[in-house]
Amino acid sequence: MALTVDQLTGYVERDLDADLARWFPDAERAGVPRARPLGPFLARLPRMAASALSAFDRRVRAGTLPTLFGVADWSYAFEFAANDCRILDGDYESELTDDDVWSLGADGGGNYFVVLADGRVGLWFHEEEVIEAHTRFDDPDVFLWTLVRYHAVRTGALPLASVEPDFRSLGQAGALAPEVGLLTGMR
Repeated sequence: MALTVDQLTGYVERDLDADLARWFPDAERAGVPRARPLGPFLARLPRMAASALSAFDRRVRAGTLPTLFGVADWSYAFEFAANDCRILDGDYESELTDDDVWSLGADGGGNYFVVLADGRVGLWFHEEEVIEAHTRFDDPDVFLWTLVRYHAVRTGALPLASVEPDFRSLGQAGALAPEVGLLTGMR
């Protein structure tokens, strides 16, 4: 049976810790205990996205996430304006502000995964200063489920063949986009 987006609702709260323990038991942990307050951004999100981001934030501040997730004091809750960075939406015209996004971490290439105020997750490219439309995930639960499996495959803890069908059935552009999708990075 194909995995659906609805089945992943609540993933961060329900299953993230077990997945981290299973695939990354000895990984070095990272945390950002003094990140800027999340509350004002949570108030703008749809309820389920807010729940997932809040659960993720608790883990970030507690230092329970593997460093390979790109969470660090320079990438989590990044303040774009304070660092003289613009944020353009995928149309390359609509300018967003720090109030419109929350960065979750870096991709290893200088780009940041960000939650948008509508609850979707996308990749902000530092060179273009844009959140490309073809890098989106429906919500933080789907994104983090995908990111965990991406890193599990890359570290050899999980075979690609066991996750590729699920990536495809979820139909997330951020996983499937040629060249920049997470699936491409696992091959």
